[in-house]
Amino acid sequence: MKSSKPLQIGKLKLKNPLILAPMLDVTDLPYRLLCRKAGASLAYTEMLNAQAILHENKKTKQMMQTCKEDSPLGIQVTGNDVSDFKKLIPYLKKYDLVDINCGCPSDRIISNNSGSCLLKTPRKIAKIIKFLKSQKLIVTAKIRLGFEKNNVLEIAKAIEKAGADAITIHCRLASQGYDIPADWNWIAKVKKEIKIPVIANGDIFTGKDAKEALKIADAIMIGRAAIGNPLIFKEISDYLKTGKETKASFKERIDYFKKYLYLSKKYEIIDVPRIKYLGCNFIKNTDGASKLRNKLMQLKTFEEIRDFVDNLKPLIDK
Repeated sequence: MKSSKPLQIGKLKLKNPLILAPMLDVTDLPYRLLCRKAGASLAYTEMLNAQAILHENKKTKQMMQTCKEDSPLGIQVTGNDVSDFKKLIPYLKKYDLVDINCGCPSDRIISNNSGSCLLKTPRKIAKIIKFLKSQKLIVTAKIRLGFEKNNVLEIAKAIEKAGADAITIHCRLASQGYDIPADWNWIAKVKKEIKIPVIANGDIFTGKDAKEALKIADAIMIGRAAIGNPLIFKEISDYLKTGKETKASFKERIDYFKKYLYLSKKYEIIDVPRIKYLGCNFIKNTDGASKLRNKLMQLKTFEEIRDFVDNLKPLIDK
């Protein structure tokens, strides 16, 4: 396991190898703070489109919001050319590092020739990284194994040669869904070819998964397992120390949901559909979860959601 010494990305020294993935409609400021409290050593903003940042609309500014406790923080950006990034420098320099999204498989992002579409042209990724490094930024890239064919070794070598400080690999092709298991064998193959830190991503749900991934990677990035369970970072950390799997109780998950509501109010980041989506994940895997989710989805205001959570006390006390 490679967690015996702190991971360094550029000048950043991380306290542990557990990283929160950038996830659209999940990793806003309040959610990042919860995951940090549970043990995540690094977090990223939600994926931001380069042009959206320049337009400074309300939603994008909200997605970029941070605070002193939200550190170290990477901003994840998607764009299709160096020109997309040149005007962004004043915005990017406010963050600890910049991550280039080269893995998003959504049709909307691909239609803009960005996200995972960049995997077709490793030289374009390299040009973006070279430019950002020329601006004295710490730069990482999040990739997949390829678009429709596996060219991960070519991509990884190009990213390292361009000067990137680390690379995250989601171990699927962009054309593959979650029904296809992540192929971690490619992490080991990439590690043999490059010297910068390699972060593993994909199908890491338990402490055992994390331990196995850390045998071949320098760090792990947690995505889906953290949705509705920020305590996954504590669970994994505990497993790495003790070898025993633990699971957050319903009470612990609801306590964290309450904290999320509190932080959403504090930082004025109130998005009711997002809160309901996350809430449904916080209350899954418990008796009567389906009925609770249905009731939650019918609510229309932040206040109604807060009252709903307060009224879960009888279930918590069981």
